[in-house]
Amino acid sequence: MNMQEEGTQLDLKWDQNGFIAAIAQDAATKEILMIAWMNEEAFRKTLETGEAYYWSRSRGELWHKGATSGAVQKVLEIRIDCDQDALILMVEQSGSGACHTGRTSCFYRKITTENGPVLSFCEK
Repeated sequence: MNMQEEGTQLDLKWDQNGFIAAIAQDAATKEILMIAWMNEEAFRKTLETGEAYYWSRSRGELWHKGATSGAVQKVLEIRIDCDQDALILMVEQSGSGACHTGRTSCFYRKITTENGPVLSFCEK
């Protein structure tokens, strides 16, 4: 038996830059809201506070989701994949939504291929 896949020991696999992918999913609707990155500090702060913290790679700083927008993510559960290199945060989203554009989800466009790959907006 592979203890990483079947055991109960937490052994997060950070990438070469010290990050792990974290998907925020609405706990009630199951809609994928966003994907972001966590470093050890963001992961620890999320566990300590019960609210989502991420690492902003573009700004190079810890980011408390909703600190400026009011769109806080209360973390109800954290799931981890089989090889411990990706997380799903089951959240209760407050405020205007997860996306900085004001939308509920960051995944508001889809790729269509009728005339080559182009983006179109999802209905919502």
